[in-house]
Amino acid sequence: MYISKDQHSSASKRRRLGLPKVWAPLVILVVGGFIAMFAVAPFTTTSAVAEEYAPLAPGETLSQTLMTEATANSSFTIEAFEEVVAPAAAAVKPGGGAAPAAGTPDPGSAQAIAMGYVGGGAEFDCLVALWNKESRWNVYSHNTSSGAYGIPQALPGAKMASAGADWATNPDTQIRWGLGYIKGRYGSPCAAWAHSQSVGWY
Repeated sequence: MYISKDQHSSASKRRRLGLPKVWAPLVILVVGGFIAMFAVAPFTTTSAVAEEYAPLAPGETLSQTLMTEATANSSFTIEAFEEVVAPAAAAVKPGGGAAPAAGTPDPGSAQAIAMGYVGGGAEFDCLVALWNKESRWNVYSHNTSSGAYGIPQALPGAKMASAGADWATNPDTQIRWGLGYIKGRYGSPCAAWAHSQSVGWY
């Protein structure tokens, strides 16, 4: 039986690699699966975790909820809370320096509403920088590629319904949901800002 040079070359290559011809598609499938898993991970992880955290109640401040949790947990003292939160307030971005000073927001603006929950200082500066990056504080901001919506860029936006039925149009509802997510996922706005600066999302 005659074996062409091409057939002989192909067969010898397979023998050298030690791989049967049928394994090639399996290798492609496995490698493709890993690529898909890591490419989608930042979006699926963030949105899945977001469902676990309750929004702030109207009139409740972020510092109040954090301090209440700190005192309720017998193994977590106020001193330990201060040690954990203090470094986050000075979260450094890769270029150097903390979040830029936000200044005093206009009365009635979304940033003024947020300041009522967070207070002034470093945490407010970090929150302003974070949501400037995400949505420029636009209550109607919609990312057409990911589906994220609103000031905190909830993914999907309908998750904010846990903070109120008017989630699509009310900045207060969006801010309360966003702060609840930040509190549960990162602990503070500065920790969320640091994470966003490090990996590009929060």
